[in-house]
Amino acid sequence: MHYTEGITGAIMTNWLTTFDSSNTPTVLVTVAIVEGSGPRETGAKMLVAADMQYDTIGGGHLEMRACDIAREMLTLPADDTPRRLERFALGPSLGQCCGGVVHLAFERIGTTTLENFDCLRERLQQREDSWRLIPLDDASPALIFDRTARCQSDRTVQAPLQVNFDRPCHVMRDPAGKRWLIDPCLAHRPHLVLFGAGHVGAAIIRALADLPCHVTWVDEREDMFPETIPANVQVEATDTPEYIADSAPPGSTFLVLTHSHTLDQRLSEHILRRPGNDWFGLIGSRTKRMQFEHRLAERGISRQRLDEMVCPIGLQGITNKAPAVIAASVAAQLLQVWEAAERATQLDAQPPVVAKMVASA
Repeated sequence: MHYTEGITGAIMTNWLTTFDSSNTPTVLVTVAIVEGSGPRETGAKMLVAADMQYDTIGGGHLEMRACDIAREMLTLPADDTPRRLERFALGPSLGQCCGGVVHLAFERIGTTTLENFDCLRERLQQREDSWRLIPLDDASPALIFDRTARCQSDRTVQAPLQVNFDRPCHVMRDPAGKRWLIDPCLAHRPHLVLFGAGHVGAAIIRALADLPCHVTWVDEREDMFPETIPANVQVEATDTPEYIADSAPPGSTFLVLTHSHTLDQRLSEHILRRPGNDWFGLIGSRTKRMQFEHRLAERGISRQRLDEMVCPIGLQGITNKAPAVIAASVAAQLLQVWEAAERATQLDAQPPVVAKMVASA
């Protein structure tokens, strides 16, 4: 059996952050298993209500059938159909060109689930990884665990089975034959520190709002930040932005696009003096780059680090200077940077350690 895998931590959590289902009956649909080729990776989700849908498991006939099943569940008594696991052959039965086989897990959202979602949302905002363990053969509550196998949703509960925390979303059987959906909900790994709350900075924040990253948004001018901030963004209104540049975690990426060339240069120096080789983008023309290179070289920044500074920012060939266009170009550039870094990390990673063999569904 082949499980398709996405970039670690890249499965977006819009289903969790963009919709409050507390007063709306809904079903959570999760791609549990993919054999061969499928439209989305395991762990992809969508929420289905009677007349609305949030997020996607890939579109096409598969998604239409999933919505039909979810809405059928909503017409039945909640205790009768709390969960289901359905198999779909994409080619023969649905006419989709992917040609693989997809298993979808259906969970009807109840009060306990919403409490778990609150716990999960809080942990993700704190950038902590979680694993949902959902029993598929009965109505017992789903559980949320951390990597140490400690239950976070109910501290009195012990782990019902040993889990390989390095696998993507999958289905397992416990020694009694009971099926469990093991659903990693990983905090986004890419961390962007963005300096500047002007038009371009705000446009980049909007472009990144639904992307798999978390952002620290920095500006001295508190009144420049909008009232509504995306869930993956943390605002830092500070008179000492250099401290943010110095103290950001290793492996962060940086964008500098403030209202002041003097501040841009000061932040550039702090970022380029950091140990390691964090990706750094500076807004500006090639002329600005040449001026900054000369000034920063005089202040002791090495030629290698200056060569690694990205200025201008954005994908080559896109020359429109409208903030929304710059934002789209920069967002695509950042995705390339983050996915390349993730691939390099996966190549360097050690083989996962499995604590105990458990039969796989």
